[in-house]
Amino acid sequence: MRKLIFSIVLLSTVSISTFAGGLLTNTNQHILFLRNIARGASTEIDAAYSNPAGLAFLDRNGFHLSLNGQSAFQTRTIHSTFKPFIGFGGEETKVFKGEASAPIVPSLFGAYKTDKWVFSGHFAVGGGGGKATFNEGLASFESQIAMIPLMLSEKFPGTNQYSVDSYMKGSQIIYGLQLGATYKATKHLSAYVGVRVNYVSNNYTGYLRDIKANIKGGSLINVSEFFSDLSKVLITQSEAAAQAGETEKSEALLSQSKEALGTAELTKDKELNVDQTGWGATPILGVHFNYGKWNVGVKYELNTKLNIENKTKINTSGVADYDQGINTPHDIPSLLSIGASYQIIPTLKASIGYHHFFDKNAKMANGKQEHIKNGTNEYMGGLEWDVLDWAQLSAGIQRTRYSLSNDFQNDISFSISSFSYGVGAGFKISPRMKINIAYFWTNYEDYTKSVANYNGTGMPGVDKFTRTNKVFGIGADYVF
Repeated sequence: MRKLIFSIVLLSTVSISTFAGGLLTNTNQHILFLRNIARGASTEIDAAYSNPAGLAFLDRNGFHLSLNGQSAFQTRTIHSTFKPFIGFGGEETKVFKGEASAPIVPSLFGAYKTDKWVFSGHFAVGGGGGKATFNEGLASFESQIAMIPLMLSEKFPGTNQYSVDSYMKGSQIIYGLQLGATYKATKHLSAYVGVRVNYVSNNYTGYLRDIKANIKGGSLINVSEFFSDLSKVLITQSEAAAQAGETEKSEALLSQSKEALGTAELTKDKELNVDQTGWGATPILGVHFNYGKWNVGVKYELNTKLNIENKTKINTSGVADYDQGINTPHDIPSLLSIGASYQIIPTLKASIGYHHFFDKNAKMANGKQEHIKNGTNEYMGGLEWDVLDWAQLSAGIQRTRYSLSNDFQNDISFSISSFSYGVGAGFKISPRMKINIAYFWTNYEDYTKSVANYNGTGMPGVDKFTRTNKVFGIGADYVF
């Protein structure tokens, strides 16, 4: 019988970001982003992240503080079509659904402005931020199990059904603390230099348990236990043949016993529980230009070299990548942000923006960056209307375009081009305090991946990926 390898596959590549941005970057750090989106030319407190050079044009000197909270909820649905799935439920197509949630994601912004200098800081979840749970596992797990009846039927005719208890949960969080300084060089021009320290905290938990098949067309029984018992019987028969002087028969039975024992070992329960941690620093540069009704901001975040190290609680998956102490590359790609805003009339402002993530230059586990065609591009636009002196309404749109090959996409980690929309309001409840509220959602395209060798099984299969994403947010800005 051909060798089967059952494992909790590629868990360290899970991407569970519940926010806007590139493959590993959250760009919605402030509620002003949720309700406007195009913040690359901001001169408000959210600029501490989105356009730090723009802080030189804050409307007053002194301390500026902002506290924000977001709640994000995402689903991922994979329709997987693979003929052997018929053996468990009778249908070639199975639906695997995962839910990711981040009920409370806080962020803190602070800045101290003098006439020409601004010293700022920012703390937030810079990447990831949620937990994704697949209670029924994934096709990449089950497709391996689904091959068992086909393989066993060669020696055990009538075997055509299977069952398995599978589960996967992953969490990925990148905490970021950014500090820097902005200098207003002229009436119209300012510059920023800063650094963000990133700390990665991941956990991946999953299992494949109680793998069963209807061997010889009987009822479903545990495959590992069946072959373990069969191995013992064959050993006994081998020993008896040896005592009878039937050396050739004894050796054949012993070989069959070893094969049965190997199958029993391969089909035993598999489990993984591993934490991964690491840190890296991101240098950040920025410039801002202001002239009359125009504001233009540019920010460049350099590539962050980062490795994560395994702290393994249990790993019976057979995959050495998850063993204790193993290091894996987990770079955060460099980012170019360009934004512009124009005050059309005193009560109406329009803004646009562009992000480019240099994903191909960021090292990933198993060299996955080689399967990226080009970096991620984002195009943004927004409007803000001062309805009253104390109330604003705003809305924005973002187009995100990935350029990824089929080899990059899998049911464990997939990124899909999308349109995102944000709406919200701001209320000045005092001369020094403003409240922002917003709702942000994303409409994802479908992505279909059809391959001739589905998850290494040698048989054709198709995956259709889609997602949903909703974010609610509220925040308070205060000037001392």
